[in-house]
Amino acid sequence: MVCEVKRMVMENDGCACEPEESTCCRVEALVSVDERGQMVLPKELREKVGIRAGDKLALTSWQKDGRVCCITLTKAEELTEMVKAVIGPVMKEIL
Repeated sequence: MVCEVKRMVMENDGCACEPEESTCCRVEALVSVDERGQMVLPKELREKVGIRAGDKLALTSWQKDGRVCCITLTKAEELTEMVKAVIGPVMKEIL
């Protein structure tokens, strides 16, 4: 399930989101980055989200003062559907 965020609020040097539902956004896991820049998503989280080997994930970042302060991962197929939902009605109006 994709967490829909009403608006991003930048505070100090970090980011905070204001979710539509109070249980929407939360820390699911802490991961480490190895010397090659790789991370492992915990098995429980992969199962909960339905991520399998070979799935594509889109990494989205938010910046404040030229620095990335927040990142999110979204399954590529869900991102495609979100873009279609936003752009589809606009394209219908144009055409």
